[in-house]
Amino acid sequence: MNVYIANFGSGNWAWPECLRRGAIAVMDDMRVHPYWQRGDHEGYVSEAIRVLKTMHGKPPTRSVATRWYNVNTLLRETAGDLWIHREKDELWWTVSTAAPPGPSEIMDDPAYTHSAPKIAVYYKQCQPWSQRDKAGRLLQWAGIHPRAREFLFTEGTFQKLSDDNAAFAQALIDGVDLSRWYSLPEWRAKAEKSGKGAVRSFSPAEIAQIEADRRMRQTAARMIATARQTAMQSGQEVISVTKDKRFLFPSDSAAQEYALNLMKTQEGRCALTGLKMLLDDEPGDGQCRYSLDRIDPGSAACLRPSAPVA
Repeated sequence: MNVYIANFGSGNWAWPECLRRGAIAVMDDMRVHPYWQRGDHEGYVSEAIRVLKTMHGKPPTRSVATRWYNVNTLLRETAGDLWIHREKDELWWTVSTAAPPGPSEIMDDPAYTHSAPKIAVYYKQCQPWSQRDKAGRLLQWAGIHPRAREFLFTEGTFQKLSDDNAAFAQALIDGVDLSRWYSLPEWRAKAEKSGKGAVRSFSPAEIAQIEADRRMRQTAARMIATARQTAMQSGQEVISVTKDKRFLFPSDSAAQEYALNLMKTQEGRCALTGLKMLLDDEPGDGQCRYSLDRIDPGSAACLRPSAPVA
């Protein structure tokens, strides 16, 4: 079993969909993706260097272009591997299955606000994502040893952990004794330097609040994903809010934060009727679940987060 740390798209835009599907994802620019489909490594690397840019706006090096080529292959071939993802203060994990990825989904790259290039997105089925270890304890970033935080997060797409770091990650997920690592001089020194000790324990009240926030974020992510899909089907890829002036969300995460803030400030109730709205995993009348409405029924381009307004 290999252990990978993963992000899903620039700004992690595909994470909500990965969480919903129980999947991992990779995306590739359509200007170079046909080379990968043909198994043409040299052609892919040469074209990537010619037409693509890194996050710093520079052409990729040969090693970077090769890494982009390899992540497509890695997603296709992974099976029985442990995948770990950090989402802000949360730590999630899953295990890849032997099922092949689904067919590519061609879309405009959400990382661009103008003249977005087309990308191919592949989702590979995994076990359902979990935020708890196998002993049932919540996995929060603040509860991770300072030394482990150095390797349980990456700004890249996928990163394979070294054998010893992978062994720690597996033990963390298994919920077993971690003193083997905590007692190492390097780990003790890192904990002492951080001034916070090895880990932080959470009270039952804190755990309940964390769980409530997670469920609200999952609902907000579903609303924004639905809005984006609706906008794309209409030929428009803009989620907007009107209040004296038109505001365009720069990213899905910004839209999710806006929707989440509405849910909290209005205490989960409809502003018009006062009815209690339902989170995605709550039983009850489906008509009372959070949703998004158009600003103008005659407009397909402008959408507003209006869940608390029913």
